[in-house]
Amino acid sequence: MATNEARGKVAIVTGGGSGIGKATALALLADGWRVALAGRRQDALDQVVAEAGADGRALAVATDVTDPASVEALFAATVKQWGRVDLLFNNAGVGTAAIPLEDLPLEQWKKVVDTNLNGMFYGIQQAFRVMKSQSPMGGRIINNGSISAHAPRPHSIAYTATKHAVSGLTRAAALDGRRYNIAVGQIDIGNAATEMAARMAKGVPQANGEIAIEPLMDVKIVGQSVLYMANLPPEANVLFHTVMATKMPFVGRG
Repeated sequence: MATNEARGKVAIVTGGGSGIGKATALALLADGWRVALAGRRQDALDQVVAEAGADGRALAVATDVTDPASVEALFAATVKQWGRVDLLFNNAGVGTAAIPLEDLPLEQWKKVVDTNLNGMFYGIQQAFRVMKSQSPMGGRIINNGSISAHAPRPHSIAYTATKHAVSGLTRAAALDGRRYNIAVGQIDIGNAATEMAARMAKGVPQANGEIAIEPLMDVKIVGQSVLYMANLPPEANVLFHTVMATKMPFVGRG
């Protein structure tokens, strides 16, 4: 059932066609939000909209977050449809195969930086432009960091570097957003059961060189965590929120 606070509010979810983005979009829609789902594959976005059965409260917008014009068009389409943007879940991201850093092709490095860092900035910039000019002014941005924003996995330099950078984006935008009533926070997720994380259940390299199976958590838990952050009143903000599989090897030394 929709909360009174959420009913009619407008969200944009990038990377909304699968995984964490899909789970979050479905959680927001179930809570009464209107949601623009953005992603590279129109068919995947359309499938999520159909699954949600949201009675016109979902909009699928094919978007390339590495292209500033495409991100601007996403926000323009959302404002045209519903008049404002109350929430951006800045979620789209990519990684590389586990390649030693000295062998990592530069085109793969640039792809990760273009998506995880530049794309995240383009979303924040457009959200600021819309949120500072709408009435009532303000809104909320939630950036998808990662456990990798705190500690790396072996052979993950591009993903880890960009996720550390996301934390800088979050802090800077949270400061700059104060004057416009824009709250900016970050969710750091560990081992949600998505296609990207499926390899954890088969065994992945650990810092000590061993291969170990890691536990996963239901991705719906992440959707509910984002929903909690999204539904906070304007005067409150979760700056950093970590949600993780309880027994994953993150806390401590393994």
